[in-house]
Amino acid sequence: MITIRPAGHPGVPDVLALLDGATECLVARGRTDQWGTEPHSTNPRRIAQIAGFAGDGGLWLAEADGRVVGALAVGTALPHVPPATEPELYVRLLVTDRASAGQGIGTRLLDHARELARAAGVGVLRVDCFAGGDGGLVRYYEKQGFTRDVAFAVPVNGSEWPGQVLVQRL
Repeated sequence: MITIRPAGHPGVPDVLALLDGATECLVARGRTDQWGTEPHSTNPRRIAQIAGFAGDGGLWLAEADGRVVGALAVGTALPHVPPATEPELYVRLLVTDRASAGQGIGTRLLDHARELARAAGVGVLRVDCFAGGDGGLVRYYEKQGFTRDVAFAVPVNGSEWPGQVLVQRL
């Protein structure tokens, strides 16, 4: 059974470990264009970002059998994303344990985000994701009920990181 609880600052290392594991998996598949090759847990900018999510009260952990298997951060849209035209809840981060893939953890966390949005009286949930590679991440969110909204690009080390904003009306 998957349970979801607030992470707070004590959960930051767990989230960074999940991100490191996801990056290792991507690197092993030759997909370095999404998150690069370096661990998130040693990146001061990423550490500060995750700590900020915890400080905002929008960081959540999924647990199964007492082990952290996923994380969700919700709040306002990140600066690189085109602003919303109506009140929303924004999925700032979704990451799951690669060893637990296929167990519905991402779906459960997105369901939690939907519950939070409804409880806040918000009718729109948005997320952005990496739109490069084979487009698999965009298709994942579409399978979760999101529709494509706007594409964008973020300059990174002399190239552009392709992103896609997706939206779901609740």
